[in-house]
Amino acid sequence: MSITRELYEFIVKIVEDKIKDVRVSREQFDRLVEVVNRLADAQARTEKRLDELAKVVRGLIVAQERTEKRLNALAKAQQRTEKQVYALAEAQRRTEERLSALAQAQKKTEDRVSQLALRVEELAEAQKRTEDVLNVLAKAQRRTEERLNALAEAQRRTEEQVHALVEAQRKTEERVDKLAVAVDKLAAGLNALRIEVGRLSEVVGFGLEDIARVVLPGWLERHLGVRVDVLERRFIVVDGEEVEFNLYGEGVKNGVEVVVIGEVKSRIYGRDVDEFISKLVKARKVVEKEIVAVMFGYLIHPSADERAREHNIHLVASYMR
Repeated sequence: MSITRELYEFIVKIVEDKIKDVRVSREQFDRLVEVVNRLADAQARTEKRLDELAKVVRGLIVAQERTEKRLNALAKAQQRTEKQVYALAEAQRRTEERLSALAQAQKKTEDRVSQLALRVEELAEAQKRTEDVLNVLAKAQRRTEERLNALAEAQRRTEEQVHALVEAQRKTEERVDKLAVAVDKLAAGLNALRIEVGRLSEVVGFGLEDIARVVLPGWLERHLGVRVDVLERRFIVVDGEEVEFNLYGEGVKNGVEVVVIGEVKSRIYGRDVDEFISKLVKARKVVEKEIVAVMFGYLIHPSADERAREHNIHLVASYMR
């Protein structure tokens, strides 16, 4: 409004100055005043519109600043997007390479499946032949089981007999012990009786060998997995010398052929084990198969245990099962 007032006053001043020189009518002057007033009103409206335009311009400047900020953010986002697109392109390239490798692997797999199909057909035919063989084996197994049942029954009866023999032998041992005590008391002056007792010992020894031949095969199979059918007295010639063993038999252990060599003593002491070891050393010179060494007797003295373990000799008492 201040600009309008100044303009109004300026125009009035000019008009007044001109009026001094110009003669106008009152009607003309009033029209002139009206025009000036209209010009002042128009100027006021113009200034108002300019103020409104200034506000709009300031709003546009603020909006422009916000737009620039958003454009900057969009530019940064665009950069990140371009990086992501590049990474995706690289990943796509690697994916295509993997797909190509997988295609090759799939082709190889299909080839192997074809080969396996042929192999399956061959296996099916082999399975059929195997089933035929199994049927034959099943029949043989039934016959074997029947024989095993019969053998088990015979073994049971044999064990009962052996148990009876062992009990009788134990009683005999007690009697022999008593007889040995009496012999020791009379040894000084009874040479003839010593000879008779020696003969009796030989008889008892042969009886113990018979028990060993019955008991040991079962014991060897149960405890060592050694199957041997017959144990007999055997003489082995080593370097021109005859070496006598109370027990000798050829058998099988875990599918491998072995030789069972044994010594029978009514009482087994450490010195008896040493004597047996020296005989085994000689036997190993001529026996090529693995030797299963065993000593059998009525009584096993503690002095024999350690020596026997050191040389892998199995000690078996008559009462053992």
